[in-house]
Amino acid sequence: MPSGPLSIRPVTTKRDTKQFIEIAYTLNSGDPHWVPPLRDEVASTISPKKNGWFSHAEAQYFLAERDGKPVGRISAHIDFLALEMPADRGFGPGTGFWGLFDAQDENTAKALINAAEDWLRGKGMTKALGPVSLSIWEEPGLLVKGHDHSPTVLMGHHPAHYQAWIEAAGYKEAKKLITYDLRVDTGFPPLINRIVAAGEKNSRIHIRKVNKSKFAEEAAIILAILNDAWADNWGFVPLTQPEIDDVGKKLKPLVFEDLIMIAELDGEPVAFMVTLPDLNEAVKPLKGSLLPFGWAKLLWWLHKPRARTMRVPLMGVVKRLQASRLASQLAFMMIEYIRRAAVADYGATRGEIGWVLDDNQGMNAIADAIESKINREYIIYQKPL
Repeated sequence: MPSGPLSIRPVTTKRDTKQFIEIAYTLNSGDPHWVPPLRDEVASTISPKKNGWFSHAEAQYFLAERDGKPVGRISAHIDFLALEMPADRGFGPGTGFWGLFDAQDENTAKALINAAEDWLRGKGMTKALGPVSLSIWEEPGLLVKGHDHSPTVLMGHHPAHYQAWIEAAGYKEAKKLITYDLRVDTGFPPLINRIVAAGEKNSRIHIRKVNKSKFAEEAAIILAILNDAWADNWGFVPLTQPEIDDVGKKLKPLVFEDLIMIAELDGEPVAFMVTLPDLNEAVKPLKGSLLPFGWAKLLWWLHKPRARTMRVPLMGVVKRLQASRLASQLAFMMIEYIRRAAVADYGATRGEIGWVLDDNQGMNAIADAIESKINREYIIYQKPL
């Protein structure tokens, strides 16, 4: 049981930063489904010098200590682009965030959330959303369903009891995010196969792989479609070039040409689908460190992944085609082509699609059509300050 007085203090030194990173490994070590992230990756994420998100954001980190030992952590942060978004889409003026949340007990959790709220109030914020770690494009939401299996690459995982602690602190659901699980080694229903076959006969449609030798150009095409396709979504914040540059450096080793598709209509790029081999399968055994031989194991895996699971983190169709039959057809064609490659070239047996907003009717309909099932749910909470 906790003993001694609890103190909450801001992270100000390199030693503080190391403790901020390390406490997550301590508190989650007993969870067999938690995937310890590489410590260097965590350090880069929280560093203003190494994460392009900080070009339009600021953050303060806090440590909770008891008897001189860390027992929890939290970030409080403001995304200045989120402040410019329409309020009816989730963010907007006065919206602050907290995330990177871990706590040993409920009292610690309450004190950490209070510290984050106080910091946000001091910056003039009138509403707090969390957990969002750090960007909405990174690990948003608290896991509330799916604790019985490990997350895929770039998805969060949290103890089940955090939900009650956060709700006891006065937070209500702002939005639910879901992921879908599906078998990919058995093929899709006949209806989907007919839709794909019909698309292949349409001379206006061309589905192509990305060209990794033109990485920057292909990324620019995908970014343009993404920012158009997602502009009206709840929680949308446009990705900026510094973010794209940093994400590109991190994800380029996971980019395999036959797993990322761009759909063209009359020669114009109008849709895309990004699929990543589940890096967590290779990272989990490393326990957060590339030493002494983890780096060699990871490089070998990245050279030619054999991944049981593939994750689809992003897909989009330009706004003018959304809600049309053509949009669904393009999506099914890209999904099927990537499914074939994932099974034949990487040994995949399952896929995970998401996250998806739970009220995104178009994506939910596509997921239902290919007979996928919800396997994980995340909640982003909100509270007036």
